[in-house]
Amino acid sequence: MRNASVARRERGSAVVDFVLIMVLLVPLVLGVAQVALVLHVRNTASAAASEGARAAAPLGATPADGAARAKRLISEALADRYADDVTATSAVVGGVPGIEIVVRARVPALGLFGPAVPVTVQGHAVRQVEP
Repeated sequence: MRNASVARRERGSAVVDFVLIMVLLVPLVLGVAQVALVLHVRNTASAAASEGARAAAPLGATPADGAARAKRLISEALADRYADDVTATSAVVGGVPGIEIVVRARVPALGLFGPAVPVTVQGHAVRQVEP
């Protein structure tokens, strides 16, 4: 009889335990997923900026060629909205003429909604010059 009374008192406790654990676990998992999304966008934009700078470095290429290459790579890998703010300029890299590609993007902080986290990356390449 004692076991029946203990079992009756504990009826439904698994549901309460589940809810208490999920209240802690769901935000943790969503936070890790958000950090992964921001890092993915940042790393992809950084790779595209570097590749765009290398595309603008050879003789006969222009900074606009590099910006177009970076935009195309970002659009293919992520989405067009991340390729909206790509700038290419001539710069000095290590004391020699070069190209600098800057990509600015905003990644939503709450999955696909909410305020955005700004991400800015740069890519550099030494420009080829005629001897």
